[in-house]
Amino acid sequence: MLSTLISPVLGIVEKLIPDPEAQAKAKIELMSLAQAGELKELEAAMSTITAEAKSDHWIVAAWRPITMLTFVAIIANNYLLFPYLSLFWDAAPLLELPESLWELLKIGLGGYVVGRSVEKATEAYSKSKR
Repeated sequence: MLSTLISPVLGIVEKLIPDPEAQAKAKIELMSLAQAGELKELEAAMSTITAEAKSDHWIVAAWRPITMLTFVAIIANNYLLFPYLSLFWDAAPLLELPESLWELLKIGLGGYVVGRSVEKATEAYSKSKR
């Protein structure tokens, strides 16, 4: 997202602003703007997850947990059950998990962890502003 653009822009700041003190101020401002933008993106994602979880329709509220539990079942099969079953059974089922699903699993878990962290940070920030 924005973090991929920061490094090249910081290089441009170094070339355009010769004064080291002014460079430092510009870099700090740029980093704070980037963090604010990423925080807004995380807040938007978190509000979507919260709205889905509070939905009256069970499938809307449960699709993320069902998906994550399915991934957990596949991983448990492949790394816990399969090694033992394959000792006694030649046709033990090994479920293929494509690389893209690993990425989706990381995003799903990261979304919950980051979402909860942002929620706590937002609460702390709003309390400090009072």
